[in-house]
Amino acid sequence: MRQPACRSLFLLLLGGCLTSAVLPAKPNVVVFFTDDQGTLDAGCYGSDDLLTPAIDKLAKTGVRFTQAYAHTVCCPARAALMTGRHPQRSGVNHWTQGDMNSAKGINMALEEVTMAEVLKRAGYRTALFGKWHLGAHRDYGPKKQGFDEFFGIRDGFIDNYNHYFLHGTGFHDLYEGTKPVKAPGKYFPELMTERSLAFIEESKEQPFFLYFPLNIPHYPEQAPEKFSEPFKDMKDPARKSYATIMYATDHYIGRVVDKIEERGLRKNTVFIYMSDNGHSEETGNRIRVDNHKSGHPKGHFYGASGGGFTGKWKGQKGTFLEGGIRVPAIISFPTKLPQGETRDQIITSMDWLPTVMELCGIERKKDDPKLDGHTVLPPIRSGKAQSGYGDVLHFQWHKGWAVREGEWKLIGRGTKPSFLGNLVDEQPERKNYLKEKPKLVSRLLERHATWVREMNSK
Repeated sequence: MRQPACRSLFLLLLGGCLTSAVLPAKPNVVVFFTDDQGTLDAGCYGSDDLLTPAIDKLAKTGVRFTQAYAHTVCCPARAALMTGRHPQRSGVNHWTQGDMNSAKGINMALEEVTMAEVLKRAGYRTALFGKWHLGAHRDYGPKKQGFDEFFGIRDGFIDNYNHYFLHGTGFHDLYEGTKPVKAPGKYFPELMTERSLAFIEESKEQPFFLYFPLNIPHYPEQAPEKFSEPFKDMKDPARKSYATIMYATDHYIGRVVDKIEERGLRKNTVFIYMSDNGHSEETGNRIRVDNHKSGHPKGHFYGASGGGFTGKWKGQKGTFLEGGIRVPAIISFPTKLPQGETRDQIITSMDWLPTVMELCGIERKKDDPKLDGHTVLPPIRSGKAQSGYGDVLHFQWHKGWAVREGEWKLIGRGTKPSFLGNLVDEQPERKNYLKEKPKLVSRLLERHATWVREMNSK
């Protein structure tokens, strides 16, 4: 009689093991989105004068992309990341509302299905600690689009110590959901990191999605003094300022990675890292009015240093040149994906949503909006796999636009092209071929017009 009982116990235990093997826990997802980080501004991208050990570690344990594209400025890059769609589809083709307490302005459409919403309906606990910048109105925002928790900036940037937006006359911008938070003197990246670490510690019973959109190295380039010590002998003041804030940026990414490892979650966590656009050359920003709400005096400088690095690529934030839209990007999930490899195929910020869905085993619903992004898993699995975009990319912001086809990129405004650049020239995008190649210009113009019609059709 004992043998059947033992056999039953054995089969019960074996069945439990098989069930665990067939139905593993869904992986956690952590997305790092840095702000105004230059095209090549990390050690793993060749910047030997910066200290970025956390980002470099992600590259060593993951796949690094050399042709990753976000957008020209903050808002459209974030819309593309969150929705997997061109930002025009969600109504983000101009600066979104900044002050939650102002009259309703532009906000990302609530009909959009964000990465947080997709993961939440699959059983994930979701949080955003950092910068939203997709519309500040209280009837919109993170907690209306899938995030269980939100602490941070509803608009684009703040003084990191008094938490005021500094353009114009200024306004306070630090919130728990829609509740104002007053924490004068406390460094915002530190605050958002502490919240993130607590969230990770508390997420024990279900998989989690942590969106960690840092507001740095975006201006004002404020970093605690300890981060400046390694660069005390750096001669270029612009690069020194930028190196210091980049070291701080990397530090906070590293703290999140370390917490995941301390909790034994590294094997079951997908890390995605990307910048939202190229480095900033907005070096003239100063307080322009008396009695600014931040308390800073008229003339107070809060601009960028302009110290980003693009190598051979021309351009910076706000342009459609490579230095404005080509950004560093890495995915790290060692248990399922290669480690220490590089891929040269085109990817964009729109690709992370379909990639996350595939890695987490989540299917789209029939009534979900059409995705424009593509999973990056085929290029990851084979360096020879074609990009989901082939060789064609489209960008638009306000009336400005760009269309890339292979080695050529046409840039224009309204219906008029202004620049045709080549990406394989020894010095890319320096020479304007607009008048030399009228047939190519006409073809690219038609491609852009077709794309605009598609965007307008939703």
